Amino acid sequence: MVNGNMTLHTDKYQINMMYAHWVNGTQNDKAVFDVYFRRLPFGNGYAVFAGLERIVDYIRSLSFGDEEIAYLAEQEEHYEPAFLDELRRFRFTARMDAVPEGTIVFPNEPLVRVEGRIFETQLIETAVLNFMNYQTLIATKASRIKGVAGDDVLLEFGTRRAQEADAAVWGARAAYIAGFHATSNMLAGMRFGISTKGTHAHAWVQGHDTESEAFDRYAAALPDQVTLLVDTYDTLASGVPNAIRTAKKLEAKGKRMNAIRLDSGDLAFLSKRAREMLDEAGLPYVKIVASNDLDETLIFNLKAQGARIDTWGVGTQLITGGSEPALGGVYKLVAREKDGAYVPVIKISGNPEKVTTPGLKDVYRIVNRQTGKAEADYVALHEEEDVRVGKRIKLFDPVHPYLHKYVEGYEARPLLRPVFEGGELVGDLPTLDEIRAYHAEQLKLFWPEYLRKLNPETYPVDLSEAAWELKMNLLHRYTKQL
Repeated sequence: MVNGNMTLHTDKYQINMMYAHWVNGTQNDKAVFDVYFRRLPFGNGYAVFAGLERIVDYIRSLSFGDEEIAYLAEQEEHYEPAFLDELRRFRFTARMDAVPEGTIVFPNEPLVRVEGRIFETQLIETAVLNFMNYQTLIATKASRIKGVAGDDVLLEFGTRRAQEADAAVWGARAAYIAGFHATSNMLAGMRFGISTKGTHAHAWVQGHDTESEAFDRYAAALPDQVTLLVDTYDTLASGVPNAIRTAKKLEAKGKRMNAIRLDSGDLAFLSKRAREMLDEAGLPYVKIVASNDLDETLIFNLKAQGARIDTWGVGTQLITGGSEPALGGVYKLVAREKDGAYVPVIKISGNPEKVTTPGLKDVYRIVNRQTGKAEADYVALHEEEDVRVGKRIKLFDPVHPYLHKYVEGYEARPLLRPVFEGGELVGDLPTLDEIRAYHAEQLKLFWPEYLRKLNPETYPVDLSEAAWELKMNLLHRYTKQL
């Protein structure tokens, strides 16, 4: 029986490491973990951070109940009963800082920082990554679609193709953060207050003797919400003419049809011809909705062809991430307690992009006071003061350090903000509409060259000189030992 407790939504090696710390008496040692991703998805110039609300919900409900303890007692590792008793007393008491949901973010900068007992910080790794990776991926995809759709209405239609129910519900939320206007998922609508939209299926038309009869009966049932799917048989020869007849009957009753929906065929040609037919019939107010495996590339191309589409229903390619199955975010130890103080740690890899940046760090968005635009993100050690007080700082490319410049006259906006302190939630989480509005404001911080769909400019994420030197020193120390 599944009891709804998410505490064991984790990988087994997390429990094994917790056990090993307990056996060795180090379970109360402090540690600092950074959560970030290494590469932008979709060839995009930015990502949209999402998933924090679910992370918070998960952490607030962490506890090992009778079913969880009983299950762990059955494992082949034969955890000692005293360890299981320790788990019964488990409570999250750590600190967590994170960038707000809806923030524009980039590779290799901490998006979440977790600081506390290794016993706690180790446990939550899997769930934090699971929630952040998926929702950030979908929010980023939705933002790309929003970027090419402009002011057109965007509907999230992906539930039936999502990877299970949770993905459909939370994916709808992520899409709404990035600018989608509504979802077809009723549970997401109820849970998050997102507007819900829907038309009817081909089965409605097939279930009647004629297409005209199907349209009329649907309109009679929902006279104020009539959008008719017109491609069951023949879009231009049958579907649109029958929709026009139904629209005229509605007009005679003082009602207006909302739209027709195209779900197959040449959407550019069909939408232009359907628009002409509707206008000639005196129905300029009837909108055209399009679906059919759309994504940002198809929408971009359809608009370039002059398609007369007002509303886009986007499903599979949005809710699944399309060409990118995962974001690839990671949760890495950057400092550990030793003799009562933090010491930085580093992970070295044969893949240079996998080398971690050690130490307890903060992230700042450097905003030019004259232009109001972001110049770079700046990762500095927690104890550094210069950036906080606006002194001149050096921005340089961590991969090509000779590329650098000095900046002053900037505003340093901290990206990491307190979420949990001592295991307690700090303040209230923003509402979904507040997150959505915040995301829209975030986009205004960046020059269009960083936001464009094709060949975006690379936005700088720079290390402070002190953070860079710490990284180099640890690299040299450990590579000398090899």
